[in-house]
Amino acid sequence: MEKLSISDARNPETIGVNAVIQGWVRTRRDSKGGFSFIEVNDGTCLANLQIIADNTLGNYEDEIKRLTAGCSVSIEGQVKESGGKQATELLASNVIVHGWADPEEYPLQKKRHSFEKLREWAHLRPRTNAFGAVARVRNCICQSIHDFYQERGFLYVHTPVITASDCEGAGEMFRVSTIDPASPPKADNGEVDYTQDFFDRPSYLTVSGQLEAEIYATALGKVYTFGPTFRAENSNTSRHLAEFWMIEPEVAFNDLNDNMDLAEAFLKRIFSDALQKCPQDMEFFNLRIDETVIETLQKIVDSEFVRLPYTEAIEILLASGHAFQFPVEWGCDLQSEHERYLTEQHFDGPVILYDYPSTIKPFYMYVNDDGKTVRAMDVLVPKVGEIIGGSQREDRLQVLESRMRDQDLEPEEYWWYVDLRRYGTVPHAGFGLGLERAVQFVTGMQNIRDVIPFPRTPGNAEF
Repeated sequence: MEKLSISDARNPETIGVNAVIQGWVRTRRDSKGGFSFIEVNDGTCLANLQIIADNTLGNYEDEIKRLTAGCSVSIEGQVKESGGKQATELLASNVIVHGWADPEEYPLQKKRHSFEKLREWAHLRPRTNAFGAVARVRNCICQSIHDFYQERGFLYVHTPVITASDCEGAGEMFRVSTIDPASPPKADNGEVDYTQDFFDRPSYLTVSGQLEAEIYATALGKVYTFGPTFRAENSNTSRHLAEFWMIEPEVAFNDLNDNMDLAEAFLKRIFSDALQKCPQDMEFFNLRIDETVIETLQKIVDSEFVRLPYTEAIEILLASGHAFQFPVEWGCDLQSEHERYLTEQHFDGPVILYDYPSTIKPFYMYVNDDGKTVRAMDVLVPKVGEIIGGSQREDRLQVLESRMRDQDLEPEEYWWYVDLRRYGTVPHAGFGLGLERAVQFVTGMQNIRDVIPFPRTPGNAEF
């Protein structure tokens, strides 16, 4: 007998098909007419399939009438036209119960739980409507990311998770070590002797695959990375995770304008795919989470992104008369409130800021002729502010080495990166998009911990 997913079984084209559906019971109600309605979901779509189980079934009294939320079942039967709100239902000929869920103990009963409470049950929360929808949209976005770059001839490059370099220069990295913390080997100066560690030097979990992606871009042209990254920031906010996924394209011979073009096309693609390929889930988010998510995404897809130099952005903010919590002046690192003012109130749409002060940006960004700004860019969207950050990379050897020293980095420690400028240097550019920030924006979920299956945050490494 053919196996059908719930998503397929809800399609009117399956009417008349004898099939097996498998999933988890959401609800059961018994009719006085001698049969039961069972709602079953298997995660393939938001909606359930209604099962009609007649009292003539052999296990009706001792098993079917005991079914409660969370029980797992395989049900054979025929797909019929439904007289209710859905197009189809299944008339059961055999119901097999694989696993029971005691209603006295199973946490996910009909009562609605807060997202905060559900984080305590991360092993069960995918069974709820909201987290099933998040998982499907996240999957759609991931597929869309790969499709976007593969269709454009990019190579998918796997960059290392363990590294000895700090791309951001932030220093907030997770150390990777096999040294016994109770009795670490000591050097003559009394400090820990990392030459005796596994990698012969201090090593960390990566904060970015960008520097390694540049190696492949300057040999193979167009590449992208898509993998986990880590930040040891002690930030308990709705926008920060210690472990998250990053997409980082890097393109040889691209300048800042090419980079902005790529970022705009990229965001439009993943947003439009989410709207087109996950319509049920997006309607759910629009109804239950944020009534503006569909409108916001569609507006971005249909719009031309404003491109604005950082200096002009500062002038707009200073002239706004708006009372910002953080003061605005040229040279400051813009805060979310500044970015949101620009994208929500002043321009009412997506904005790409570029040419930032060199003092607030990392060493690898191309220094402009004015000597004060670098070819950096941030893509700003409503409700969030920055969603993408990137730059044209510094490809001049002497300028790069000078910038590294300005930021207390020794070029010798990044000899392989410097070599890229020594042998066949080339203009190139790239950017980074945090997957979870994108999923949070698309779904309207308020907390980033609710758009990754198992969030890693300060004090939390459960599951």
